[in-house]
Amino acid sequence: MGFQLHAGAVRRFSRAMRVGAWLQGLSQRLTPPPWRLVQMGSAFWQSRALYVAARLDIAGVLGADTLPAPEIAARVACDPGAVARLLRFLSALGVFHEAGAGCYRNNTVSEHLRDGHPQSVRAMVLMHNSDTMSRPWQEALEAGIRQGEVPFVLAHGAPLFAHLNRHPAFDSLFSQAMDCVEALAGDGFATDFDWGRFERIIDMGGSRGSKSLAILRRHPHLQALVVDRPQVVDQARAHWARHPAEGSERLEFAAGDVLEGAPEARSSRDVYLLSAVLHALDDDTATRALRHLAQACAAAGAHIAVLEAVLPETGSSAALAAFDMQMLMGSHGRERTEREWCALFERAGLHRVALVRLRSLACIQVLQASRP
Repeated sequence: MGFQLHAGAVRRFSRAMRVGAWLQGLSQRLTPPPWRLVQMGSAFWQSRALYVAARLDIAGVLGADTLPAPEIAARVACDPGAVARLLRFLSALGVFHEAGAGCYRNNTVSEHLRDGHPQSVRAMVLMHNSDTMSRPWQEALEAGIRQGEVPFVLAHGAPLFAHLNRHPAFDSLFSQAMDCVEALAGDGFATDFDWGRFERIIDMGGSRGSKSLAILRRHPHLQALVVDRPQVVDQARAHWARHPAEGSERLEFAAGDVLEGAPEARSSRDVYLLSAVLHALDDDTATRALRHLAQACAAAGAHIAVLEAVLPETGSSAALAAFDMQMLMGSHGRERTEREWCALFERAGLHRVALVRLRSLACIQVLQASRP
């Protein structure tokens, strides 16, 4: 029996994504090249306007109401004319709805900027547009490309996770942003893979455990051990103590680093989850992490589930190519093709037993330790 669930729905999702990519390409082909280039060159206008709206929490202020711009401005303590122009711009882009002359309400897009929304991405918008994440793009991308260095390091003088260790406020925002990934990528990782055959998830680098929790909610028999940096573990324990949720009582946390080792599997019904970790690592470092997992799971015959994007050999989508550029900006890692992934697994002493497609841009590659 394979690991794939909902194969038909996954195929329909894949077809819909191909149609969407074709329509996006059609729009680009119909736009005159000079105008297309100007659109791309000024795209930061949109991201900065969205960032300011998220900072001001305009979506949260609106809630279920329809309000005139001056009332919105009063509630966020800003200039009425400027707020009206900001909202006019964003509503023209499909974020917020202009219900009448100078009156605005949330729509199905802006609802996802509300903190209380179950699929809120506000923290992700705030994190990506923060000074910390913006400076490498603005100040160091060209130097990084010329020199083959990491722009984040050139801008801040330290790798991303070292920077997080020294800046608790941004570290907290980063963790909140990682909790948004399910809203961004969908819940295919939890629904389209057969987690029911396992008893325990060991979530390496799992932040607050939001991905594990999404899986636990669907499988009442499962437990999860989330392993991450000490300060992240402390934040996670405090978060779930303050905000208990269905399944959070089955989350355990332990400080650790997959580059140093991994908790040993207790049985063949343990599964290690490695979600969006390896794409931030160069091949040598990723191999070291995978070797630690191979050692930890070998004796018990446990599995490893690697949740990552798999690039096509040619013709990448804009979304996957954008993720790869984000890796270039912030790390020595990259998104990888299927051939590159398999070479990495073999180098680490692992073999792939399944590739599970999801209703998502990512897939799950299932690994076990190779026999001597």
